[in-house]
Amino acid sequence: MSDKTVKAVLWDFGGVLSSSPFEAFNRFEQAHGLPKHFIRTVNTNNPNANAWALLERNDITTDEFSDMFEAESAALGHAIAGRKILALLDGDIRPQMVTALTSIASRYKTACLTNNVRRGHGPGMSRNTEKAAQVAKIMALFDFVIESSKVGVRKPEPKLYAMACEQLDIEPAEAVYLDDLGINLKPARAMGMQTIKVGDPDTALAQLEGMLGHPLQVSNAAGVESEHRQT
Repeated sequence: MSDKTVKAVLWDFGGVLSSSPFEAFNRFEQAHGLPKHFIRTVNTNNPNANAWALLERNDITTDEFSDMFEAESAALGHAIAGRKILALLDGDIRPQMVTALTSIASRYKTACLTNNVRRGHGPGMSRNTEKAAQVAKIMALFDFVIESSKVGVRKPEPKLYAMACEQLDIEPAEAVYLDDLGINLKPARAMGMQTIKVGDPDTALAQLEGMLGHPLQVSNAAGVESEHRQT
């Protein structure tokens, strides 16, 4: 894949630029004696109309979500108030991914496609003001950000990916998309995008280098960011 073929790199946030909330879910499950991946199981039942989906499209309030999630989890054997789950959404920023984004943003079109909810501060949904400020600086690197809670559409709905292509004025085949969930990559790939499932960040960046056809400048985050902001 040559550098000239790819015009845009699209990024998920949680699980890509920050650690996955699933890590926090697993810790919660272990601390409360719940089956492993129980929270994810709740979220995958009736995935287009469950509490999580409705909240990410901003169709219900956080209070309504808390009650609805509790009912859904109780039906599967373990009642959990949804507000406890929302408290787990703050992930840790992955420096190497942010540095790669900074380098990429200086030569490619970029966008963030994030399923989020209206809680905390900004697209990263953080309740920690220091972390929220950190996320705001990252979001400023993108040409634009699509938040499910603002547009009323969420991944993996194909419309969201089409919106990104329209905003960037590209064809799907001209984009690479990074996400940590296969279900979110599937429609992007069906549209013609190249996709990367992010698990280990370093492995994902190596794959991205291969698709772009050149190495990424990721050794000096502060220096690269300064250079990008001056261009």
